[in-house]
Amino acid sequence: MTGSSKNTSVAVIDYGMGNLHSVESALLHAGAREVIVTHDADLIRQADRVVFPGVGAIRDCMSEIRRLHCDDLLDAALREQHKPVLAICVGMQALMGRSEENDGVDCLGLLEGDVRHFGAPLRDHDGSRLKVPHMGWNRVQQLLPHPLWEHIEEGERFYFVHSYYVHAKDRSLVAGSVDYGVTADAALARDNLFAVQFHPEKSHRAGLQLLSNFLDWDGTC
Repeated sequence: MTGSSKNTSVAVIDYGMGNLHSVESALLHAGAREVIVTHDADLIRQADRVVFPGVGAIRDCMSEIRRLHCDDLLDAALREQHKPVLAICVGMQALMGRSEENDGVDCLGLLEGDVRHFGAPLRDHDGSRLKVPHMGWNRVQQLLPHPLWEHIEEGERFYFVHSYYVHAKDRSLVAGSVDYGVTADAALARDNLFAVQFHPEKSHRAGLQLLSNFLDWDGTC
């Protein structure tokens, strides 16, 4: 479900490993009243919504997430305060149980599943070689109806940059998929959490629409 107003504040969790200012700018452009980039616990608790971004190597990300207690802040937003939460790229991967990156790294385990390398050689349906990382525009298939897909066409293109992909154990959580040699989970949804592998802040009209939908979303489906 969505609300009727974007008079809302958003905390972007800052653990030093995300496209923080581009996310901030895109959220403001999508209509957020206030966007705070922070790891301050009080500011995150006070915000109406939370964004959990991430780029870079998962081992470094997990180290900083735990050092700054961002894992506790994220858990509180999801389970105690029941705020709408959007995870982006490595933020999505960090939600899983374990990643193959960096010879294997334990992640947050908020969602069951793993993060897998695309592998080599990676080939398209026609047999052509695909480069890793998966970088650029690709079509996302919407597998579940969800308020964050509102006004976004089935098969819309979003911008990806990643060498590893999510595979959720509970396939009922997969809200979107992308094909790149393998079929990868592009979006997961559970309760007040929506997570995407692509970068909405780099995805032009479709990405801004998804962020606008997030700002309207009340955290229910």
